[in-house]
Amino acid sequence: MKLINKKEHQLIFSVSIEESLANAIRRSLNQIPVFAINELEISKNDSPLYDETIAHRLGLVSLKMEKKTDEKKTYSLKLDTKKEGLVYAGELKGPLKVVHGKTPITLLHKGQELNLVAKAKVGRGVEHAKFSPGIMFYRNISEIKINKEFLGDIKKVCPNNEIKEQGDKIVIVDNLPIEICDVCEGICKEKGKLAETKISKDLMITLESFGQLETDEIFKKAIDTLKKDLLEVSKKLSKA
Repeated sequence: MKLINKKEHQLIFSVSIEESLANAIRRSLNQIPVFAINELEISKNDSPLYDETIAHRLGLVSLKMEKKTDEKKTYSLKLDTKKEGLVYAGELKGPLKVVHGKTPITLLHKGQELNLVAKAKVGRGVEHAKFSPGIMFYRNISEIKINKEFLGDIKKVCPNNEIKEQGDKIVIVDNLPIEICDVCEGICKEKGKLAETKISKDLMITLESFGQLETDEIFKKAIDTLKKDLLEVSKKLSKA
């Protein structure tokens, strides 16, 4: 496993595993428990949006999974405002922290009011998308072999990619977050030449968090969940 890039809410790395295993880990993300608003009681809504629209927007607000929070409890969050202008998710008051506080919920004009109580519980992405902790996608790393005459053009558009010389050819390694395979093929095609593309078994995996959990934690929990599922399958097969 090789780390390619890591920043807040995103992790990119390369690893030599089968696509079927990567896909199984990806699907296991939706078995990870996270908090989301599940019930809503709106006592006053003078905003232009219907109650159902506000409920939908609040349901997709990311809530931080702190270690001290009890996953078996239901937590209440309150929002009571008469402020003119945009109403943001960060104005919710309660024991759970809103990850992206600047998420707009609705708009109030002068003299209007919004008053509601939201109840958050733990759920899983297989139940509803609002309980999903993030997304994961992947692609094969490839090597593109083209004539050396294109070296200058390639360096202009792909300055950070690894380039190796092989006789009168150059090999560009497509192992960075921005995929360049199509770009290299396009440069060759413009001059009537062809590019040779070799697909590697190594995968570049990108994991993005919606903020409830850190990316490292999501990946570890997904693997642990997959292990438990495989163990359960193994036990049932042994009894068959």
